[in-house]
Amino acid sequence: MKLIPLGDRLVLKQAVAEETTKSGIVLPGQAQEKPQEAVVVAVGKDVKGELSEGDKVIYSKYAGSSVKVDEEELMIIKEEDILAVIK
Repeated sequence: MKLIPLGDRLVLKQAVAEETTKSGIVLPGQAQEKPQEAVVVAVGKDVKGELSEGDKVIYSKYAGSSVKVDEEELMIIKEEDILAVIK
């Protein structure tokens, strides 16, 4: 199944949370902070910015909605919630 965003929305695949700290301490699942980095999977047709599929982005912490499609965790967010593109 393919998820196609409407309007100015984007579908993102979130980066994996770190399981250990830099000093080597293993974090339990609840203590792992969700990263704010993601890869753009799909772009709505009203997106006016410079975003395209495959771009790595940083998004606002409490933005969007999480959905599960074919056992894959994805996020749907508005274009305005994208803070930066990672090059």
